[in-house]
This record gives sequence, C-alpha cells and structure tokens, in this order.
Amino acid sequence: MIPAALAALHRRSFRSPPPWSEADFAGFLSDPLAFLLVEGDAGFLLGRAVAGEAELLTLAVAPESRRLGLGRRLVARFLYQARLRGAGRAFLEVSAENPAAIALYESAGFAAAGRRRGYYATPEGTRIDAVVMARDL
Repeated sequence: MIPAALAALHRRSFRSPPPWSEADFAGFLSDPLAFLLVEGDAGFLLGRAVAGEAELLTLAVAPESRRLGLGRRLVARFLYQARLRGAGRAFLEVSAENPAAIALYESAGFAAAGRRRGYYATPEGTRIDAVVMARDL
C-alpha cells in the first residue's frame, strides 16, 4: 500500500485519535526501523523495532472488514516480525474509549502497563486517555 492508500484507510477507520496523513505515513515508511504489514486492501499494521523493543504504531481495518480476524492476524504477524527484528518486549498505546481494540490486544497477550492522561484529541476538542499496553516476546 502506498502512503495515500494508507491515509485513506486510516481516515475510514479512525475518528479519534485523529487519522494520520499521507505525509505521516510517508515519513514512517522511510524509516528503516519501521515495517508495514498488510491484509489486502482491508487492513494494515505499522510497527517499529529498535534497541530490543517493538512498538505497534497503528492498526487499521476497514469498517466493513471488521470481525473477520484481520486485526488478530496483523497483531500475530507484528509479534513475529518484532521477534525477528530482535525485540524482547512490545508496546502500544490505545484509546481508553476503544474496548474492542483493548480486547484484541489483551487476547494477544498485552496487558495494561500505564495510562497517558488526555493523550488523544477528539475533533470536538476534548481529550481521551491512552492506555499503554505491553507484553514480553
């Protein structure tokens, strides 16, 4: 997927936190430590591994393709790629108001490790906490 397609799918998948732009994706894809995993045109995961740690940067699945196991497959592939890249621990941040995503990550072995108060902004200008989740690899 090219940055424009990633940004378009991200816009369809997210309202809050705000979706990323084409330039955001182009920047991450130019980072040699970042890696992109895709499930056709229906979903993708962007991760990064550095200094023994991996970060799940974002995961997007098209609304019409949800509940088909794509997110679960992408997370499993992320964990595999993180280990291949020498990571011993993985982290992510997720909106505290996204119970489906939290449940997905918990089912993959992640557990809450902290909270970032007011981390995400909504289009209305309110703030949402991020749950920091982690797991050993």
